[in-house]
Amino acid sequence: MTRHAVIAGAGLAGSLAAGYLARRGYSVRVFERRGDPRAAGAGEGRSINLGLSARGMRALAAAGLLDDVLARSVPMRGRVVHHPDGTTAFQPYGVAAHQILYSVLRRDLNALLVDAAETRHGVTFHFGHRLDRIDRDAPAVRVVDAATGAATEVAADLVVGADGAFSAVREQLQHGRRADLHREFLDWGYKELTIPAGADGRPRVRLDALHVWPGQAAMMVAHPNVDGSLTCTLFAPFEGEPSLATLDTPAAVRGFVRRYFPDAEALMPRLVEEFFDHPVGQLTTVRTAPWRHAGKVVLVGDACHAVYPFYGQGMNSAFEDCLVLDECLGAYPYDASRALAEYERRRRPHTDVLADLSVRNFVELRDRVHRPAYAAKAAADRMLNRLAPRAWTPLYTMVAHTTVPYADALARARRQDRILRCSAALAAAGAAIGSYAALRRRPGRR
Repeated sequence: MTRHAVIAGAGLAGSLAAGYLARRGYSVRVFERRGDPRAAGAGEGRSINLGLSARGMRALAAAGLLDDVLARSVPMRGRVVHHPDGTTAFQPYGVAAHQILYSVLRRDLNALLVDAAETRHGVTFHFGHRLDRIDRDAPAVRVVDAATGAATEVAADLVVGADGAFSAVREQLQHGRRADLHREFLDWGYKELTIPAGADGRPRVRLDALHVWPGQAAMMVAHPNVDGSLTCTLFAPFEGEPSLATLDTPAAVRGFVRRYFPDAEALMPRLVEEFFDHPVGQLTTVRTAPWRHAGKVVLVGDACHAVYPFYGQGMNSAFEDCLVLDECLGAYPYDASRALAEYERRRRPHTDVLADLSVRNFVELRDRVHRPAYAAKAAADRMLNRLAPRAWTPLYTMVAHTTVPYADALARARRQDRILRCSAALAAAGAAIGSYAALRRRPGRR
């Protein structure tokens, strides 16, 4: 007998989950309130480019999509830090050739995932349909066609909430239950800008890297694109001085960029136009429980663990959700309740840790990445990793270039840091003892 699944949300997680469920034998229908991401101009001005790393690559490989995605991406071998004086410094991501990230445009990736689910697996997508109500016990959903206002009841065996940080599925899954929901908003927002390719079609800056303009008052990052351009994300406080609120004239925008990112203004010929054309984005973190109801409703991606983008793991962790959910459904094919419980058990403790890491990395990128001490610590981590790859792995390497669960990676990094501190203390003590002994041996001393 055919099982039926309904997915709310045709974003990255929802589209990938649709393909996985279809391969498990489900008849899948996906409802999305926005338009088709394959349409021209979809998502313009609202996206932060994505850095694909090991977790996301593993999930895409298991779905048979990795090669297609990599063909639309640009490898990033490290980050280029732009200093206020106009100089730059390159910081590699790892010590091995495979320890790189891949930059991909959100809209390109989303379109590819929708195409794959639709054409390879027969998934049905309904764009321009908003979720109105869920019967979590049936389960069933009511959706409304935005164009006509017509409401439709859709029954299913499984409802998947992949509808983002403000998930309607999560709200109705948890309604009236003992549920936790903790949501934080960063007091910084963002604007999407562009560094286009030069008039000769060549990149204006090094293309095989993430570019970072750090700063306590404002920060900017830029991801490379296959056409030689870079998509920039300018982060700044919503209010205060300076802030996004004060950038209300072309002169203010140009002066702001000139002051905080002095080498960037010349790279962005449409700076002012894009700044005023594109909306201000907001950043939120979501931690919640439970993620499921019986064996009938489950959450994936931002709906259950939205994180700030500063560790580059939001998409990767969402894709990892889809893979783990698929594994659990495969492990318990006749017990959906147990499968969903196992999925939450395996994922939730680690995504909670990822939220903390993402907050911490915001401070790293904003305040520390340009400092010599940061570069020295990173270099020491890489050196120790080269000398003893099995015994010493930097936290960033474990998070970005392996699939070690996030909480396990953090615990190991803390043990390594304790060892490093103890070693430094012992070395300092040894040097002090040696100096004292040398003084005692000097002629004339008794």
